[in-house]
Formats: sequence, structure tokens, C-alpha cells
Amino acid sequence: MNAPFMLPPLVEDLGLAYRLSPARGRQSALLILLHGVGANETSLAGLVPLMPEHVAVALVRSPFPMGMGAFCAFAVNFTASGPVIDAAQAEACRQRLADFVGQLQARTGIAPARTAVAGFSQGGVMAAGLALTRPDCVAGFGLLSGRTLPEIGPLIAPAEALAGLQGLVLHGDFDDRLPVAFAEQSVELLGSLGVPFTHQRYPAAHEITRDMAVDFVAWLARLLPAEEV
Repeated sequence: MNAPFMLPPLVEDLGLAYRLSPARGRQSALLILLHGVGANETSLAGLVPLMPEHVAVALVRSPFPMGMGAFCAFAVNFTASGPVIDAAQAEACRQRLADFVGQLQARTGIAPARTAVAGFSQGGVMAAGLALTRPDCVAGFGLLSGRTLPEIGPLIAPAEALAGLQGLVLHGDFDDRLPVAFAEQSVELLGSLGVPFTHQRYPAAHEITRDMAVDFVAWLARLLPAEEV
């Protein structure tokens, strides 16, 4: 029987606050998880016990407070014509996230080629934004019920830099916060960029279901397999 998962302490001495759950076995890979708007880093803690034993998991807190226990990467209003964002805030957060990832890799001794970034909703937005503009930071990214921002278009890395990147797009068909059309846009973008990716849809709303979680963990295990001793 697996031991109960204990939430790691909050660490605040790098560019972003985070909780690091060390690998249960011989540590050789790093997953950075980003939460959605109005939540905090603990909202994705349920994914940690599902991860392969060689993967350390950083639960990262978005930088901008919204209220008690609530944070965001950038302000967003959901309107009838779609989400309207604070683009300057989103860009500031993207740069801050890139700096943080480098800091955490230096602290853990885990290289970019052994690092993945993923997130739910707005966290997925930031994961994709980081990976597509700074593919030197990570080996792959997971977009879980999220989208790609058109604002990052001019910043996307050239094709040769994206060649080694792997993507994952998981989305619910009944998502009423970020409709599935956003997943289709992400798929179209990745195809146009030549980024290899896996795409899966689910009979789900704006959420991470058990099936999504299982597929996400399986993708991660393929992307970052355990290193042989």
C-alpha cells in the first residue's frame, strides 16, 4: 500500500513560490506543475502520487494574488466573445517562469532535457507559452484543459529549436470555461510548427478527470523514462 501523500512545505527563496515533492525512487526527472486562475499550487497535489517513482514534482504558485489562497499568472475576463487577458502581465509571468525553471533545475541538478512543464487551464497556457518560446528550458509540455495564447506568436522559437520538443493536449468535449475549440486551435498551431504532440479528448467539463490524469502520467513516463543505473 502506498504511503499517504504529505504536502511539501512552501519554499519562497526562488523567483516563484513552490512546493517540491522529491522522487520516491532514484531521482532523474523533474515535472513542473502550474495551477489554474484563482487556485493555488495545492490544487494539483492529487497528481503527485500518480507520478513515476523517478520524477520529482514541483507544485508552483502563480505570482499574482487574487484573494485568500487564490493566485493567477495574469488577469483574465471571460466574455461572450472569449477570454480577454492582461497581455503585459502574462508576458511578465512567462519571463518570470523561465527564470524560475532555470533556478529550480540548478537547485535540483536536473537538466532541461529531463524536465517537463504542464498545467491545468491557465497553468496550461503558461506551460505552452514557456515551452514554445523557450524550448531550451524543457523537453516537453502538457496542456490540460488549456489553450495557447496568440500573443506569444512573435516570440515562438524557430523550427530548429522546437524540433526536440514534445507536446500533449488533453481537453474535455463539454468544457464551458475554455471550449474545445481552443484545443483545436492548439493542435493546429503545433501542427503548423512541426512540434510532435499527443492529442486526446474526453467526455468531460473544465476539469482533470481520472482518465486524463492516467493518460498524462503515461505520456510523461514516455517523455522522461527512468534512467538506467
